[in-house]
Amino acid sequence: MFYSPKQLFLFFLSSIVMLVNYNNSGFATAANSIGLNYGLLGDNLPSPSSVINLYKSIGITKIRIFDPNTEVLNALRGHHDIEVTVGVKDQDLAALAASEEAVKGWFAANIESYLADVNIAFITVGNEVIPGPIGPQVLPVIMSLTNLVKSRNLPILISTVVAMSNLEQSYPPSAGMFTSQAREQLVPVLKLLSQTSTPILVNIYPYFPYASDPVNIPLDYATFNTEAIVVQDGPLGYSNMFDAIFDAFVWAMEKEGVKDLPMVVSETGWPSAGNGNFTTSDIASTYNRNFVRHIASGKGTPKRPNKGIDGFLFATFNENQKPAGTEQNFGLYNPSDMKPIYKLF
Repeated sequence: MFYSPKQLFLFFLSSIVMLVNYNNSGFATAANSIGLNYGLLGDNLPSPSSVINLYKSIGITKIRIFDPNTEVLNALRGHHDIEVTVGVKDQDLAALAASEEAVKGWFAANIESYLADVNIAFITVGNEVIPGPIGPQVLPVIMSLTNLVKSRNLPILISTVVAMSNLEQSYPPSAGMFTSQAREQLVPVLKLLSQTSTPILVNIYPYFPYASDPVNIPLDYATFNTEAIVVQDGPLGYSNMFDAIFDAFVWAMEKEGVKDLPMVVSETGWPSAGNGNFTTSDIASTYNRNFVRHIASGKGTPKRPNKGIDGFLFATFNENQKPAGTEQNFGLYNPSDMKPIYKLF
């Protein structure tokens, strides 16, 4: 079978996450999945309908958009096999936090008309705003949206997306603890989510600590490229930084009395340019390839072994309206021709 250059990259991405769980008929099903972030900060991006067709052609079934963009949501109509995570814009939080009626209005204007023919799985309230000056606005909006979808029996989960800046300490993982501001702003959110086992969405980027300290952090450890134990934390051994960061967040939650709360990795990736030898196509390919394999293995992390992880790679395209440097170079595809930027497999 022949695959065009446009399809080749994500075909292998999607096929590697097919874990071989054969039933009596020999049918293989996917036990874990990789999603893609679909950012729109570019002036040369393909049309949403073209992007959705690309996702469909290579079997991507989960995407995340950062706001309720009407062109994207309209392009998704009828594609029920694609689960969509929709973000609430950060700048909308103040008004929504002040009024439950405002939340109902936002939902009516941005979500209501898509309920019948778009598979909206998550609504995320804010993107990395906790901890920070508008962090306190997240909890009331989550509460209002949760009450709204529950009152209508809608199968939509309400959560927020947070960065690892919430951790005051992350090394070793068992020492993971939240900052004082995270304890004020994030822990009440976590406790609310734990009542219904709704996942918290977390962004994990081993690239950033590696780039800030390449002398002490081995590249193979940062890119899942070794099986050797690099960090021994009591009985738990870590061969990659992703697991160590993930588990540090788990430890921090447990210290606040939040146990067994699911975590979805809403963003991870590695830039292919923008910071010299730290950001080559080869390194980006290695990280993303090994991340997909790690998720597909279903082995979880040392703290949460044998528990599957849902993860979203960042991002579909290089976006030229982001800040210059690495921020413009996390994409898997060139927007101009929709071809892979580098070979993944």
